[in-house]
Amino acid sequence: MPPLPGDGPPEPAARLPATIEAFLAGLGTRAFRFAELGLRHREDALDAVQDAMMKMLAYRERPASEWTPLFWSILRSRIVDIQRRRTFRLRWLAPAAREDDAPLDWADDGPDPQRTHDGREAYARLSEALTGLPRRQREAFSLRILEELDVATTARAMGCSEGAVKTHLSRAREALQRQLEEWR
Repeated sequence: MPPLPGDGPPEPAARLPATIEAFLAGLGTRAFRFAELGLRHREDALDAVQDAMMKMLAYRERPASEWTPLFWSILRSRIVDIQRRRTFRLRWLAPAAREDDAPLDWADDGPDPQRTHDGREAYARLSEALTGLPRRQREAFSLRILEELDVATTARAMGCSEGAVKTHLSRAREALQRQLEEWR
């Protein structure tokens, strides 16, 4: 198996953003996708990302090397809070509009329509497969593979040990491989 992205040494200082605003601007879309996969609701995902970004502004004085795990930890906590609030409110009692069936509409500047379609279809399949995973496996996969965070940073963001991250990631990969095998 090839080495995972982010298994190497920590990011060099040259790649770290100069300001917290630049840092937040660089991860907005990825954070939204992460939140949307966890919450399965577009507006809640937007709220979670916005809340996490607002909270990050209070940490602007921290070193830039701490921003990445701190942000993902804040966002993850916000997602869990929203999920708990949903359960507490017994949302299932109120009739709700079914936005789950609406296609994801990502802005795409790609020039080739076929490639754009294939990319959207692949992302939709991956998104669907990820939503079927347990929460911790989905988080480990999203942070390690999609966000390319190293094991230590992922462990800090998830609030668990590095071994637990590796276990969750391994189980997520196995489950995704089984789910996506037929699509290949």
